[in-house]
Amino acid sequence: MNSSAYSRTQDAQRIQRLSRILAVSCLILIAVLPIVVAIYWAIADSGTLAVRAGLSPSDLRGALMPWQRIAGGLITEIPLALLLVGIWQARTCFKLFAAGLVFSSEAVLCLKRFAGWAGASVAASTFASTAISIVFTLSNPPGLRHLAISIGSDQVFMLFFSSMVWLMAAVIGQGQMLAEENATFI
Repeated sequence: MNSSAYSRTQDAQRIQRLSRILAVSCLILIAVLPIVVAIYWAIADSGTLAVRAGLSPSDLRGALMPWQRIAGGLITEIPLALLLVGIWQARTCFKLFAAGLVFSSEAVLCLKRFAGWAGASVAASTFASTAISIVFTLSNPPGLRHLAISIGSDQVFMLFFSSMVWLMAAVIGQGQMLAEENATFI
């Protein structure tokens, strides 16, 4: 075996090993993230939660009531659930990579689905923070209630990242189709 073939074999094995690790990591994230978010909503101080909802701490009239924390936490879990569906798609893609199916149409589809679910999570997070601002200020007297619409740099980055993954998947799909066409001519 020449050195370039040996190098390609090593690269393929490295990709497969890393893909197995990432597939397991995706499962861990799917299991742990909802629990971490619930704990965060249970223990974070009201001011921090207000800022995450696009409000200033002074917009809250006193401490958050338990029902507001529960409602805010549940609303936050919606965009997270969409992202976790995307992570499940990424896990499927990593499992395909681990099996050596790097340029398969199924892997391309999984990448596109991941990107779509991640993008949907970004859109849902914008609506979620708006809904949380309403929940947090609902018990305020009239005139002191707020509707905060916020888009943060993390949402912009996630949208950019998911768009980039979708585009790379589309390019891989194009390359795969061209390779299949060329194989029919030989």
